[in-house]
Amino acid sequence: MGADVRVCFVGDSFVAGVGDPLLLGWAGRLGGRALADGVALTAYNLGVRRQTSADVLARFTAECAQRLPAGTDRRVVLSFGVNDTMHENGGPRVDPETSAANLAALLERSAEQGWRVLMVGPVPVDDAAHNARTAALDARFAEICAAAEISYVSVHEVLLGSAVWMREVRAGDGAHPGAPGYDVLAELVLPHWQDWLARR
Repeated sequence: MGADVRVCFVGDSFVAGVGDPLLLGWAGRLGGRALADGVALTAYNLGVRRQTSADVLARFTAECAQRLPAGTDRRVVLSFGVNDTMHENGGPRVDPETSAANLAALLERSAEQGWRVLMVGPVPVDDAAHNARTAALDARFAEICAAAEISYVSVHEVLLGSAVWMREVRAGDGAHPGAPGYDVLAELVLPHWQDWLARR
């Protein structure tokens, strides 16, 4: 075992693993793989259903600061966006410009605290119009992370073309997959996760 690595997974219901009967989601799968690889990992799942980028920003610093003490390798995995692009009352819950500003603020706060960040983009659901809005936000998020030199994992397009992911989403509540869907997502993120953890 090497450094004492602390990671907060912060985001929405997909981070929480809603729909997974194993209660692992993709975050739990990645954490388990890291432990199997010999990483001295303490992982905290801070996913909350229906939360937008604005909700994540509001709680981010207070929740992570308690879990990322000085003297440890302190890291954050961010993932959100599907709830931002959900239409309610005639428009998105969070407009794209505000979503972008919220992400930029989260990255700035992380830099101020010295927390290393990995960002996983938003996933597709069983709604073509919703997915089109999410794909546009995914591209915007990727640009912001690139400008800030933050690792960004775009999964939207690949999952949209994944028979397993889309089948699982449709078999569930139209948004959240079961275990096989989270297996697919975790495998997509895994090489980026391993590379990010290896950086000191």
